[in-house]
Amino acid sequence: MKTLVLLTTLAAGIGSAATIHDRNQNQQDRIRQGVFSGQLTRSETARLEREQRYNRRQTTIDRRDGGAFTAAERAQAQRRLNQSSRDIARLKHNGRVR
Repeated sequence: MKTLVLLTTLAAGIGSAATIHDRNQNQQDRIRQGVFSGQLTRSETARLEREQRYNRRQTTIDRRDGGAFTAAERAQAQRRLNQSSRDIARLKHNGRVR
């Protein structure tokens, strides 16, 4: 049983670096879809793009500093992505249209 838990934990840790990249890509796709559908105004799109750029920059800095992406840095990156996801959803569904 302990081995199964350990393997699951390791697999989750190894895959999480790819998950952050995948989440960034998914959020970019959500923003792009909002632009094409007219759900996002220009200013909303600019705000979300700025936020995405900041997230990518911080993740790159975290990975570069110290040579490893620590659990704390990973958690912080996930929190940033969670906030970005909420912002995308809120701005896409606020009733403003282009």
